[in-house]
Amino acid sequence: MNLNNASTPKVFILLGFSDHPWLEMPLFIMVFVAYICTLVGNILIIVVSRVDRHLENPMYFFLSNLSFLDLYLCYTTSTVPHMLVNICRNKKTISYGGCVAQLIIFLALGATECLLLAVMSFDRYVAVCRPLHYIVVMNRWLCLRVVAFSWLTGFSNSVLQSSLTLNMPRCGHQEVDHFFCEVPALLKLSCADTKPIEAELFFFSVLILLIPVTLIFISYGFIAHAVLRIRSAEGRRKAFGTCGSHMVVVSLFFGTGIYMYLQPPSSTSKDWGKMVSLFYGIVTPMLNPLIYSLRNKDMKEAFKRVMPRIFFYKK
Repeated sequence: MNLNNASTPKVFILLGFSDHPWLEMPLFIMVFVAYICTLVGNILIIVVSRVDRHLENPMYFFLSNLSFLDLYLCYTTSTVPHMLVNICRNKKTISYGGCVAQLIIFLALGATECLLLAVMSFDRYVAVCRPLHYIVVMNRWLCLRVVAFSWLTGFSNSVLQSSLTLNMPRCGHQEVDHFFCEVPALLKLSCADTKPIEAELFFFSVLILLIPVTLIFISYGFIAHAVLRIRSAEGRRKAFGTCGSHMVVVSLFFGTGIYMYLQPPSSTSKDWGKMVSLFYGIVTPMLNPLIYSLRNKDMKEAFKRVMPRIFFYKK
């Protein structure tokens, strides 16, 4: 990244909804509440998954990674605190270094989440369709390798996309029409032809978005076929309830991500694009703990066992 480029400003101005000031207070309340819910929900998942020995299986290992990603590094902590501060002040700025860090972290952990969701769908496929082989297939060594691959691929993708985006000449433009530094908004600052860069970014987005979501739908297709063969109506209802809630999260996350990254930035409505970014950047991380935990019988039982030990120091 060419940090010494003469067209590189020292700060960026994040416009957000500055042209709709009446939206800022409701937006602050909504984002703040969602942030607190995300913090509480994901912290509880991480703690319970680590403390309760009954949850020592691949599914909860992947889930704790997803919660760590949502909570500490990705959409919440990397973007939301600064967003809340900016909503409350007149001068809504971010330093160039802060923008670079925000962009890299946001892209890296977004891509990692795409891959983790695909891994989790494969885990569910093996558990439902190949239950007798589950322990052998989803062994600890494989779990560690696929998680490491997800994180490494996510950060590699981020470095490539961030480099392409930040090296575009901006000719002194510094007003980012967004809440935070994101690729489509930064590309709009460029004073050069962005079509070649958009084509390269589109290729990376296809790899990170379309391939994982395709594998997810294939996995759940096999799962649905296996569930339909279950004789017990109650068993089918529980299986479809769990898989259906997982597919809601997948559809919301990938649907909004595909909307933002698989079309030219110029074709995206600026206000609608901001709302979509808020949705997959704040709402989805808040829903993950609810969908993956509260609808899970094992996790609910673990909460009952662990919470008294945490709050009342019971052994």
